[in-house]
Amino acid sequence: MPEKVTKDKVLCYIVRNGRLLVFRHTDYSYEDVGIQVPAGSIRQGESTEAAALREAGEETSLSDFAIVRKLGETEYDISPYRFEIQRRHVFHLELAEPTPERWDSQEDHDLEREPTRFECFWIPLESAHVLQSGQGALLGRLYD
Repeated sequence: MPEKVTKDKVLCYIVRNGRLLVFRHTDYSYEDVGIQVPAGSIRQGESTEAAALREAGEETSLSDFAIVRKLGETEYDISPYRFEIQRRHVFHLELAEPTPERWDSQEDHDLEREPTRFECFWIPLESAHVLQSGQGALLGRLYD
């Protein structure tokens, strides 16, 4: 079995009116990838705050985000999908710009590979237990 590596990631809870912004990959089934919140890797030399704002923008095609606060850190073993432990820096973000209930978005990956396509939408915070891969682990801290 491959040795597991630990990677630092950011995870964004974007909340408005008691609802959480989530997305699904439109090129894959729910069974394969589930429902997710904006999240991703921290680039070399990038702060966790800057990474959270960048990832939120890349995955939603929106830009008017502000960090409310860092909710904490959690670790998640994503094996066997990848033999990796993710150290997740979790942020509560707010979004100032208006959005529809649902919209399409895509992440372009600097033309290195095909764009990743998403459908973004809002769900009630009470339903956020459906998030994949332990992404909902710190949702309770929104109420601290």
